[in-house]
Amino acid sequence: MSRLKLFLPLGLFLILVGLLYAGFSLDDPARLPSTMIDRDFPSFEMSQLEDPDTMVTEAIFGGRTVLVNVWATWCPTCKAEHAELQRIQEETGLPIIGINYKDDADEARAWLARYGSPYEFNIYDPQGRLGIELGVYGAPETFVVDAQGRIQFKWVGDVNRRVWNNEFLPVLQALEDQAAL
Repeated sequence: MSRLKLFLPLGLFLILVGLLYAGFSLDDPARLPSTMIDRDFPSFEMSQLEDPDTMVTEAIFGGRTVLVNVWATWCPTCKAEHAELQRIQEETGLPIIGINYKDDADEARAWLARYGSPYEFNIYDPQGRLGIELGVYGAPETFVVDAQGRIQFKWVGDVNRRVWNNEFLPVLQALEDQAAL
């Protein structure tokens, strides 16, 4: 029994090393799997952040490809990606719809007034209900929704120029090619 006690720390150490190796060898965490890919955007009826008296539903996606960006004022990465979203919207004209996630509406409106808005409008999701339906892990997350209202791509983390060029543009090009057929 005393020999077993000598090898117990070594065994635990080897198990820990194995778990760490498995964790560090995982793919890019921004590529977290989503059960929503190739599914309809969830049904919802929520108010706009900019105009709380205006309700919006999933019908807002009808007939066009859009980016849906989940963001919040408490999210430092959201601020870091904000200028890139503005660049994308200005250069491509691609509609971007925001989901203001688990945030204070007044703070969010002030944040948009201060930094500008790349969004056509924002869906206000103070309890994160729509986020739960989408399988959101946190902010920021960005979805590509096709003209039929189906989610075609999900990115967890900030959208920067490299991510835009390497991840989003191929998806958008494939959708454009598919629509041309």
